[in-house]
Amino acid sequence: MRQFTFLTLAVTAGIGLLALTPPPARPKPMKLVKVWETDTTLRTPESVLYDGHSTLYVANIDGKADALDGSGFISTVSLDGKIENLRWTSGLNAPKGMGLYKNKLYVTDVYRLVCINTENGQAEKTWDAVGKDGFLNDVTVAKDGTVYVSDNRNDKIYRLKEDKWEVFMEGGEINKPNGLLAVGKDKLMIGSTKIGALQSVDLATKTISKLADGMGNTDGIVPEGKGNYFVSDWNGQIFHVNADGTKEQLIDTREAKINSADMDYVAKKKLLIVPTFYKNSLVAYRVE
Repeated sequence: MRQFTFLTLAVTAGIGLLALTPPPARPKPMKLVKVWETDTTLRTPESVLYDGHSTLYVANIDGKADALDGSGFISTVSLDGKIENLRWTSGLNAPKGMGLYKNKLYVTDVYRLVCINTENGQAEKTWDAVGKDGFLNDVTVAKDGTVYVSDNRNDKIYRLKEDKWEVFMEGGEINKPNGLLAVGKDKLMIGSTKIGALQSVDLATKTISKLADGMGNTDGIVPEGKGNYFVSDWNGQIFHVNADGTKEQLIDTREAKINSADMDYVAKKKLLIVPTFYKNSLVAYRVE
């Protein structure tokens, strides 16, 4: 009887201790705080790319998204939002996505990929899409210099490797690919606009897996770190997607009709730089 009483007291005390233990604290919600906005001399800015030092490259469509009119151009902007050279390189056709490797800036130019020398702003080489009506959109460059390019009207992903230009993937399962991001040596992230999803491709097997969906017209994809990503919906939303596929909406400017195009993230300053497309500006947000 005494033993039973002792055990009962011990169990009761244990329950009491468990009850007094506070639940683990929930992570603080991430938020975006506006830091600066450029003036509106940009012309339909579709993408922005940080050079890793002090400059932001901005691709300006300046016209229709598929027009071969030569009115598109690349601007350079400082990290505090000052437009340093509005027409650093001009004569392009509705430039969109960009990728940088050493001193080579790769830019989509409707039906072709253009390589620009960043030391002088001159185009050095081009590669054409296969077949008619190519609509090349985003660009990403892997650490080894391999370039991947999306064609989101024709469900294709191109690869430029060791100067060989080819269709790397094609078919409906990539669901109108827009944004691209090379991750390490073996993975490619795809923003599939048809299903509003962030998908992952194993580069060795070409196996596709979905990480998250429900994100509208997926556009820019940038790494936040530890397998997490920022993803923009061209219509005006920005999401943070965790490595486990959970996501949270960080901003929604759809009601104000402010787009969120192909963005970039300056990790050392925790700045997310977003092109507003029709509003002709860049907006920088501090990630908190």
